Formats: sequence, structure tokens, C-alpha cells
Amino acid sequence: MTSGRKTKQRRAKKPIVSTKATPWGTIIAVVAVLGLAGGVFGYAFTQISANNDREAALAQWKPSDTNKDPSDKITGVVKKEFPAAKHVQPTERVAYEHNPPIGGAHDGQWADCTGVVYDKAVRSENMVHSMEHGGLWIAYNPDQVTGPAFDKLKSKVEGISYTMLSPFPGLDKPISLQTWGHQLKLDSADDERVDQFISSLLRNPNTYPEVGASCENSQFLANPAPFVAEKPGPDAVPVNGRPESESSAPTPSEGP
Repeated sequence: MTSGRKTKQRRAKKPIVSTKATPWGTIIAVVAVLGLAGGVFGYAFTQISANNDREAALAQWKPSDTNKDPSDKITGVVKKEFPAAKHVQPTERVAYEHNPPIGGAHDGQWADCTGVVYDKAVRSENMVHSMEHGGLWIAYNPDQVTGPAFDKLKSKVEGISYTMLSPFPGLDKPISLQTWGHQLKLDSADDERVDQFISSLLRNPNTYPEVGASCENSQFLANPAPFVAEKPGPDAVPVNGRPESESSAPTPSEGP
């Protein structure tokens, strides 16, 4: 006999599922960090590649037994031979043929060229002596080279042995690079020939007289001889020096 009661069917309860919110903040932060790291590594790789390319490009400008003076292939380089060890007194002027000078008679004191950036113009007769020791001198017209251009030239010199940078008032070009018997005048610090000149001639033993001589002179660095703007007078010492004497001034010890 069928019961009048309706059998109640229990409905199964739906399980309660705990849904966590997506951590978008964390995801964004991780993506940002990964993007930053990728950018840093990408930049570093680009810089390394650029430096490698630069070194490869400058390889041809390195002196060797078969290429003693690579600057011969740099457009615009002026060359001249001068006798060495021709000294003058601190009060004397030399009738240089180039401006800035690139060789010839010079003061018995050499300008310190241990990667020095002179903030004021320096007497040419002292700078020439530094070049006799193998120094590379970058001169610039202070009215034309400022800001980023100056900073770029400064980076080529500061802390680098046997180099020096100084203003040269009245320079006929913005920039002039010189070593003993070599000169290159340029309009821009971005010119690739700046690095070519430096690579070819910085301490190139084939191109200057006193290989092994020191470029340090703390006595001069403490009190640099000031630049003389006036042209030398008729009593100036000839650029090749006095024939009767190779040295008329005492010189500091010229050790290695």
C-alpha cells in the first residue's frame, strides 16, 4: 500500500569553492622588474658591442713594426722634424713655426702631462718639452669648445698618462691635437680622427725623441707657467735652437 506521504528528495548542496583574486599587482611588479633587467642587460650588451666595434675600428691605427706611424694615413695631419734637447730660459720665447707649436726649442721645465686638465692656458715652451717626452697635448679654443664638446675632450685626457688638455686663446680652429712633430686641427670633438690620432701617436716610440722620460712634474703642476698671447719678438730663440748651445737652462731630473 502506497503511503500518502510524498517522499522528500534531498537536493545535493553545491560545494562552496573559495576563489582567490588574481594578484595583478605582483604580476605587474614582476613584469616591470623583468623588463628593467632586460633593458639593463640589453644596454650593457649594446655598450660592450659598441666598445668592441670601436676597438676593432682603431686596430689599424695602432703602431707596429710594419706600421710605425699610422698617423700618416689620417687626413689633415701635419708633420715636421725638429732637433731635440734644445733648451731656453724661463724668460725666453721661441719663434715657433706652428700655432700651437709641435716641436723645437723649449723650456727646461716640462709641463706635467700625467692626464692633466689645465683650467688655464699654459706657456707653449713648457708644453713642447712635454711632447719631447712623449706627451700628447689637446688644445682647444675656449670661445668655441664648451659643454658636451669640452667634456668629450676631457674624457680623452683625465687620468690618462702622457696626455694633457688646456685652453689655447686665439686658436684658429676649435681643436688642435699635437705630439712631437705632429699636429691635427679639427672643428668637432666628435670627429673620429680624434681617436685615430690618439691611438696612432700616444707614446708611440717611433715618433718622439726621449722615450722613457717621465711626464710627471709636480713642481710645474703646483705653479704652471702662464700662457703668453703676444707673438715672440725679434730676440726670440729660433725654433731649432741656438747652434752654439743645446742647453741654456737647468732641467729637472728626466728619469723614466
